[in-house]
Amino acid sequence: MKRIFPYFVVLTTLLVMMSSVLEAGSARRRGTAGAQELLIPVGSVGTALGGAATAMISGIEAAYWNPAGVANISGNGEVIVSHMKYIADIDVSYLAVASKLGRAGTLGLSMTTLNFGDIPITTTDMPDGTGEYFSPRFFVIGALYSKKMTDRIFFGTKLNLVSEQVINTSATGVTLDAGVQYSAGEDGFKMGVVLKNLGPDMKFNGSDLEQQVVLPGTEPGTRQEPLRVPLSGFEVPTQMELGIAYPLKVGDMLKLTLGGSFVNDNFNFDQYRFGAELEVVKMAYLRGCLTIAENPENNKFVFNNEDYMWGPGIGGGFKIPVGGNASLMIDYAYRVTAYFDNNQWFSIRFGF
Repeated sequence: MKRIFPYFVVLTTLLVMMSSVLEAGSARRRGTAGAQELLIPVGSVGTALGGAATAMISGIEAAYWNPAGVANISGNGEVIVSHMKYIADIDVSYLAVASKLGRAGTLGLSMTTLNFGDIPITTTDMPDGTGEYFSPRFFVIGALYSKKMTDRIFFGTKLNLVSEQVINTSATGVTLDAGVQYSAGEDGFKMGVVLKNLGPDMKFNGSDLEQQVVLPGTEPGTRQEPLRVPLSGFEVPTQMELGIAYPLKVGDMLKLTLGGSFVNDNFNFDQYRFGAELEVVKMAYLRGCLTIAENPENNKFVFNNEDYMWGPGIGGGFKIPVGGNASLMIDYAYRVTAYFDNNQWFSIRFGF
């Protein structure tokens, strides 16, 4: 314990120092950040736990929640495919894969895509539509590296390429995730720290920002000149998360893991997340969560309303051995959502 604890302290201190760029969330800063697709939860396990999985998440599911947990993969590698119907009928698809490289660590790739469907093009003269349609293209591609530093400390980092395009106007950015996990064994206390979405400002650009106009003060008949509408850059939604978890054995066949995390959100209210997972003979799982946010203006806690749309959530899954070290995991998550249809996630993981 004395030998490995300094590793955890040093890595955690580095993450906290990097998080010094964060500001306290407030009502005035809400809605001022872009690249909100970075905050859309993916994967049914972490979502059913309400994001309270910073310390306990492992395997390929950890690629989004805390990349440090990817190093704690059970076999040689894992693949996950996940889909959900997000708010306003937005389809979110997620694919990630990770593979161990021996002592060198674990490498992985992930991709999140958003499908907004076909949106009719309207103009001032044709408010009911021109008969043409467009569909925005948003995606996030991540490359991750995770390593087991000692028998109890895991470190991981993920570099994300963020792309947003609406017809001929687009923005591209790069963000960094970095996390640490400490585990006192399979049945021991766990801690986790992760810094998410740290990166420079993004800015939209493209030919649709150009307009053909006749410059004021010119003579009649002067040719139109192209003018570009200047746009300001926008920040990415940086977050810092601190989490703990503790497993409780309930007999020989059951294990209950309780987890909690605190999220410092740069552009929203700070959040307190609580989750629990009941494991039955290492094959069936039941999960539940509750997430609340604190309004710093009046120190009131809110959830499932216009200030913080997420309500309680539940989920579950099955692990099916398919021969050798391979296994198939099917997971589901359901969360109450204010003002929109409640969200559902479906995930399939394959371990090899």
